[in-house]
Amino acid sequence: MPARSPAVTALALLAALSAISPTAATAGAADVRVYDLPAGSHPHDVAPAPDGMVWYTAQHQGALGILDPATGQARHVPLGQGSAPHGVIAGPDGAAWITDSGLNAIVRWDPKSGKIDTWRLPEGTGYANLNTAAFDGKGVLWFTGQSGVYGRLDPKSGALEVFRAPKGRGPYGITATPDGTVYYASLAGNHIARIDDATGRATVIEPPTPGQGARRVWSDSKGNVWISEWNSGQLTRYVPSSGAWKSWKLPGDTPRAYAVYVDDRDAVWVSDFGANATLRFDPVTESFTAFPASKPGANVRQILGRPGEVWLPESGADRLMVVRTTPAG
Repeated sequence: MPARSPAVTALALLAALSAISPTAATAGAADVRVYDLPAGSHPHDVAPAPDGMVWYTAQHQGALGILDPATGQARHVPLGQGSAPHGVIAGPDGAAWITDSGLNAIVRWDPKSGKIDTWRLPEGTGYANLNTAAFDGKGVLWFTGQSGVYGRLDPKSGALEVFRAPKGRGPYGITATPDGTVYYASLAGNHIARIDDATGRATVIEPPTPGQGARRVWSDSKGNVWISEWNSGQLTRYVPSSGAWKSWKLPGDTPRAYAVYVDDRDAVWVSDFGANATLRFDPVTESFTAFPASKPGANVRQILGRPGEVWLPESGADRLMVVRTTPAG
């Protein structure tokens, strides 16, 4: 489908401004563009691709979506019978790596050959409800499953291991710090955990807010871990070097922090279901700037970007939104 025209995009964003809390500044003249996707795509996660394309998981259609931002055209690559992809990231090999909850498998799509490789979880694992993935400093893929598991896949050997989470159900978002250390967030378990890449053991780290609903995590350039807290409506920072915590309540009466991402300038982006917006947080001034969704109930469930671009999958609107920023340096 073609991209929505700039005129229509501007009108949609202007109309949405009224839904944003006045306690958060709005984006104003930011460079924002919205792309329509095939109806029923329900884009859950998004990943800018090395070749300039943008990948997204078309969760309701069992496919990997590929958007060409230059033309606005999108196409879908079916991942197999029963597929329901959740997360997608670009691997160090340039391929799309997908956590597919429908297939109970890790899926790799090669953009050069179009080849699809599938690694199903070991028998006896049960339904993992696979969520998201991240590569550690050694090129090993780590992934989470909300049913109470996390695991790793070595792309070189194909070896796949699954571990039981120390506090059961909940593993959701996952990230790697610049030194390769992997952390995941447990939504149902209300904590984050650090993984030992040698043993595979996860060490629970309890945030200071009880029952906060830690949903997703992301690392900044200094190795600090940022957490979106669904239940508390907070954005929280954990500093591994000192063990220090700090939290900021999102603006508005009923914030629901879902996705979190740190861009190349160390600005922190968090989606707020309560405001139907994505917020950019400046850690220096401790201020929020709101970017309204293009449509009511847009539901941005994940955020990812590349230098100068932040991509927002609007799962409830069958759209992708991009906010173009000034690249660092």
